Amino acid sequence: MMTNPVQLDMDRIIDDRRTRIIVCCGSGGVGKTTAAAAIGLRAAERGRQACVLTVDPARRLAQSMGLTSLDNTPRQVDGVDTSGGGSLYAMMLDMKRTFDEIVEAHADPDRAAQILANPFYQSLSSSFAGTQEYMAMEKLGQLRHAEEWDLIVVDTPPSRSALDFLDAPQRLSRFLDGKLIRLLTVPAKAGMSYMRVLNAGFAVTTSVLTKILGAQVLKDAQTFVTAFDTMFGGFRERAEWTYRLLQAPGTAFLVVAAPEPDALREASYFVERLDTERMPLAGLILNRVHTSAAGRLSAARGLAAAETLDMQDRPNGSDTGPRYTIAAAALRNHAERINLSKRERRLAEHFTSAHPAIPVAEVVAQPEDIHDLDGLRTIGMILGREAP
Repeated sequence: MMTNPVQLDMDRIIDDRRTRIIVCCGSGGVGKTTAAAAIGLRAAERGRQACVLTVDPARRLAQSMGLTSLDNTPRQVDGVDTSGGGSLYAMMLDMKRTFDEIVEAHADPDRAAQILANPFYQSLSSSFAGTQEYMAMEKLGQLRHAEEWDLIVVDTPPSRSALDFLDAPQRLSRFLDGKLIRLLTVPAKAGMSYMRVLNAGFAVTTSVLTKILGAQVLKDAQTFVTAFDTMFGGFRERAEWTYRLLQAPGTAFLVVAAPEPDALREASYFVERLDTERMPLAGLILNRVHTSAAGRLSAARGLAAAETLDMQDRPNGSDTGPRYTIAAAALRNHAERINLSKRERRLAEHFTSAHPAIPVAEVVAQPEDIHDLDGLRTIGMILGREAP
C-alpha cells in the first residue's frame, strides 16, 4: 500500500545464524505480542532453537501457542514442525522470581535466606520502580548465557515503557551510587563506633528518614543493604554487559505499529530513541493493514449507488426490498474499505517519508484474531513474503 518502501526481509534476519536476539517493541494494541510469537514460530520451523520471552503480563502469547500458562521457566511449545531441527520455547517474565534467582545464585545460602526474608527486599523486588525493566535485562542475559537457544525473541511491554529497559544500567548505577544507599550502609561499615562519629547532618537525616519511613522500615532497609552490599557490583556489571549485547550486531530491533496516528507517532519515537542509543534497528512491521480491490468502482460511486438503492428499497408490493438493502450495505462497506485503505496509506507514507531508510514489512489485517499456531504461521509467512 506504500510507495516503494524498502522491504523488510524477515527470513533473511531469521536465517542469519549471527542473529541471536530479536527485540519487538511498540505501543499497546498493535499486535506486537502476536508478531513476536509468529517470528519465534517461523524461526523454529526454519531450524532455529528459539525462545520467546514476553515482558507483557497479558496471556495472549500463551493462548496462541496452546499453553495453559507461562511462567519464569521456558516451556516447550507443542505442535511445532521440528523436521528442520528447530524448537520453540516460551516464557513470561516473573519480576520477583527473577530477583530471587539472582539472590540465590550470587549469595551463600545463609545470606540468601536473610535477604529473601527481609521485608524491605520483598517490597523492592515486587514493586520498586524500574525493577521490572532491570529484571528483563537480567533474564535476557541469563537466557543468552545459557546457550540453550540460538535465537531469543523479546516481546516488550506496551507503550513507551517498552524501551525503559535501555535505561536500566544507568538507573541502577544512579540508585547504587545514590545518597540513600550510602547513608544506609554507613552504620554497617562504621561498626559499633559509628554512633560516636555521626555528625549532626547524618543524625538529622536519619531522624527525617525515621519519621517518613518508620523505625522498623528504616531498620529493614539498613539490614537489606548491608546483606546485599557485596552483590551490587555484580548487578551493575551484568546490566552493562546486557546493554552492550543489545547494541551488538547479533541483535535486531523491530518496531511494530498499526497504520494509525498514535501508533505511528509512537513508532517514530522508538525509531529516534533506538538511533540515539545506537541500537541496531532492523525495520518496521506495519500490522493490520487494510486493503481494498477498488476496481472500476470508486468510493464515491459506490456511495452514490447505495443511495440510489435506498430510494428503491420499498417498492409497493415488491419482494426486492431486502435484496436492495443488502446490496446497498455491501456498496457502503466497499466505499468504507476504500477510504480506510487510503487513510492508512497516507499515514504510512508520512512515516516512510520521515524514515526512508527503514525497511518495512506489511501484515494484512486478518479476518479474525490470532489464537493458535496456524494463525501465527500465517503471520510468519506474510512476514517472510511467502503466500499463506
